[in-house]
Amino acid sequence: MIDVPARLNWWRSRAGGAAWLESLPRVAGECADRWSLRLGEPFGQGHVSLTVPAKLADGKQAVLKLNFPEAESEHEADALAHWHGDGAVRLLEVDRERNALLLERAVPGTSLWEVADDEEATLIAASVLRRLWRPVREGHPFRDLAAEAENWTAQLRSNWEALGRPFEQSLVDSAAAVTRELAGSQGDPVLCHQDLQGSNVLRAKRESWLAIDPKPIIGEPAFDVASLLRDRRWEIRRTVIERRLDLLSGELDLERERMRGWGIVHALHWGVGPDKLEGDLVECARLLAA
Repeated sequence: MIDVPARLNWWRSRAGGAAWLESLPRVAGECADRWSLRLGEPFGQGHVSLTVPAKLADGKQAVLKLNFPEAESEHEADALAHWHGDGAVRLLEVDRERNALLLERAVPGTSLWEVADDEEATLIAASVLRRLWRPVREGHPFRDLAAEAENWTAQLRSNWEALGRPFEQSLVDSAAAVTRELAGSQGDPVLCHQDLQGSNVLRAKRESWLAIDPKPIIGEPAFDVASLLRDRRWEIRRTVIERRLDLLSGELDLERERMRGWGIVHALHWGVGPDKLEGDLVECARLLAA
């Protein structure tokens, strides 16, 4: 039996969250039976999905991941299959009915946050992104950034109003203006990770670093650095963001202003909801807009 970590209890405030949490031990057991796994104790990090170390029948190490059924993680398996282990962990098996993925385990698995030098870490992350960015075939299942961004900014204004206008209107207006400007003028689209930041880049033997936990979306590469621009939020300040913009524009040949604009939009999208306000994400948007 798996003990569900307390850090996942916030799901109880979401519709269907309590039932999902209560189902996890059963679902983990069903996956262990189906794929002949020996499961360990859940990993100590992560607050969105349940991840459990597993051993395959041949003794190789893997990770069992159980996702809550939501749009952002719906096509994680499809993204990992698309990348086929180039820059990201390999998908070994998937059970879509159970929202379960069996993944390659990155060993030793230490995160990019353990690299103390911010410039070095940013360049490592850029090298991972470069491997991930590739076009997709017609008929792909992934969401489209242009359509999603329009929804994000409409929801942002509605949520901002519902929360009592907790920060300056100029940020909300800036996100809407940036979306109008950037959404329809994107460069060649690729499959974006959308959450490429230090905790989702792990050291591995097979490749130096591998990405995990994508929230896949089709859009231009300049969008996909948004999470990286605000990485290590506990030490973020304007000079840090400026340096990252300079490094990434040079290393990845991206337009600095497009990266900055998408950074504003995405920080506010993830930081403001109908019943949540993440002040550090709003501050990151504010620094990017300055």
